[in-house]
Formats: sequence, C-alpha cells, structure tokens
Amino acid sequence: MKELLKQLKGDRVIWAVVAALAIFSFMPIYSASTNLVYVVGNGSTTGHLLKHAFLLFFGFGIIYFVHKIPYRYFSGGSILMLYIVIPLLVYTLFQGQVIAGANAARWVRIPIVNFTFQPSTLASVVLMIYVARYLAQRKNEDIDLKESLWKLWLPVAVVLALILPANFSTTAILFTMVLLVCFIGGYPWKYLLGVLGSGLVVLLIFVLTFKAFPSIAPNRVDTWINRIENYFSGETEKNYQVEKAKVAIATGGLTGKGFGKSVQKNFLPQSISDFIFPIIVEESGLVGAFIVMTLYFLLLVRIIIVAQKASTIFATLVVVGVGLPIVFQAMINMGVSVNLIPATGQTLPLISSGGTSIWMTCIALGIVLSVSTARDEEISEELEEIEQKDNKNLYDNPLQILNEKIG
Repeated sequence: MKELLKQLKGDRVIWAVVAALAIFSFMPIYSASTNLVYVVGNGSTTGHLLKHAFLLFFGFGIIYFVHKIPYRYFSGGSILMLYIVIPLLVYTLFQGQVIAGANAARWVRIPIVNFTFQPSTLASVVLMIYVARYLAQRKNEDIDLKESLWKLWLPVAVVLALILPANFSTTAILFTMVLLVCFIGGYPWKYLLGVLGSGLVVLLIFVLTFKAFPSIAPNRVDTWINRIENYFSGETEKNYQVEKAKVAIATGGLTGKGFGKSVQKNFLPQSISDFIFPIIVEESGLVGAFIVMTLYFLLLVRIIIVAQKASTIFATLVVVGVGLPIVFQAMINMGVSVNLIPATGQTLPLISSGGTSIWMTCIALGIVLSVSTARDEEISEELEEIEQKDNKNLYDNPLQILNEKIG
C-alpha cells in the first residue's frame, strides 16, 4: 500500500477527496438503480453497481495517467484536440437524434464496443486549456482586440455554438468559465463586457429565431423555456421531479431513513443521475448532505490553493479553467434538487452514474494534479539545491555556518 501511495503525486487532499466521493457513491447508486430495474425494467441492481465500479476504477486510471504527464504538454495538445472535438461536435449535432421534435443529440455511439460518448464534455476541457494557453502567451503584452477575436473568441464561439442547440446548461457554464479565466488572465474587462453583451444578444436571437421558425432545425428551445416557466409557476404537476426531490429531502431528517430505504427513488426518473442528491439526503439525512457538501468544499479549497501556488500563469489559469467547473457543476446539481434554480440536467460529479461525465471529470482532476505535482517537484529541487549549497559552505567555512545556524 505504501508503494502504491508513493506513486500518487500531487495534492494528497485532492486524492483523498476524490477517493471519498467515489466510495460514498456506491451505496446511493446501488439503491437508486432499483428505479431502473423494477420501474423501467433495465438490467439489475448488481449490474448497475458493477458498471459504476468499472467506470470509477477506469476513471482513477485516467487520473493516474494524466497526472503523470507534465502539464506544459497540455498547452500544445489543446490546439490539436480542437481539430478533433469540433468535427465531433458537428457530427453529434447533425446525427439526427430527435425526441419530441427537439434536438437531443448529445452522444456519439462508438461502433464495435457499443459505447456512448458525449463530445461536449471533452470539448469543455479542451477549450479551457486553449483559452489558458492563449492568455499565458500574452501575459506580458497588450492584448489586441482584433487579433483576439480571431485567435481566441472565434474558436470559443464555434464550440459554444455547436453545444448550445442540444445543451444550454453546459454552454452557459462553459461561457461563464471562459469569461472568468479571461478576467483572471488579464484580458481587458471592457472587452469582456462587450463579449458578454454580444453573447447575450446572440442567445436572444437564437431563441427568438427558433421560436418563430421551429421547423428550421431541431432544437431544445421549447424545453429551456418550459423549464424556466415551470420553475417560476410553482405548479406541482409541472415540477414533478423537483417536487419529488423536495419530498425526499424533507423526509430525510437528520440521519435519514437508512441506506437502501429511499421511497422517492421509485418516483424520480433520474434518481441515479441528475437527482441522486435527494436520494442521498433521504437515506443519510442532513449528515450525509453535510458530508457531500464538505467534500466538494474541500475540493474547491484545494483547487484554489493549487492555482495560487502554481509557478506559471498557464498553470494557474488551466487549474481554474478545468478545476472550478467540477465544483460549480456540483453546486448546480444540488441547487436544482432543492429548487434554487431550474432543472439543468447536470450530474453530481463522481457520484452520479455516467461514463463520459465521470471520465471527463477525472481528466480535469488529473490536469490539476499534474500542476500540483510539478510544483512539488520544483520545491523538492529547490530544497535539494539549498541543502547542497549549505553542505558546501559548511565544508568551506564550518565555523561561519555554525554561527549562522545558532544565532
């Protein structure tokens, strides 16, 4: 075990938090999967648990592999990956998956292995690294607006435009994170205000166009509007999932009903993914909710610490860009469950069931740990140099060094 732990470099608290979230997820996944088994008729509870265990085990392998890669390699890799993820997004958007007249094309099915993959999650990580790269390369320069429109905002706009028709919440989170990283990276705030305003205008035009001409192309505009209207209407029938989630949370009490004893899991359609947090609260009470929120809070704190201690501006920006969305996604998921915000379809990172979501989260965490590992190695080298220097001085003039140490 000690030899295994020695192989895990970087921030140990992040490793511990990730392991704790993964271990904690097994019981709610096993319990909530009864909805799929006995209500939907999909598989078995043991099968869903084993699948989740495999996804997490493979995810830890991803973290380990990625955190061994020097973070500077991700900078150049982001350009290459953009040429891969953009065609993937185009293919995903136009592959023709339509449900009730709306574009539900979020996944690509890989032949032979029969595995579904969500390109938007990979595109989010790649785009944030690309933005961090652009800003880091111009840290000592005055950013030219025209140049940045082509080299920074054009790729951002293309990726966001390809994700938006099928997934508004992911687009909104990604756009917000791009603005945040740009602000931290020194991009002029007056230009950022213009970008924000332009983005809102484009979104408004998009919504109005597809509301006026719904036959132009499949989209989810009506779904977004309905969710917002249902949220503010307060009608129980229109907010079925949220109402069941609130019942689950309200009946959980302080210590919960006990693992496996949730009632609302049989009524929540997305109890194993989007609405797994209410199941956790119903079965483990406020104690379980506090544990989960504390773990995400610790993750947030450690990500910020890694970003602050990073030795380069690129490292700082990439940690913020790929690390903070994990915690924000968790906050959004829990916010939906307690009816603070409209339903978004965002899962609870490392706890909810879902292969692509788990693995992309693991890639992001691997990048954060890669930055942390590099910083630890730099500190070790500096200490070694200081020690060697002290030893040399001690050999040359032992009385002088001894007096300095004492006094």
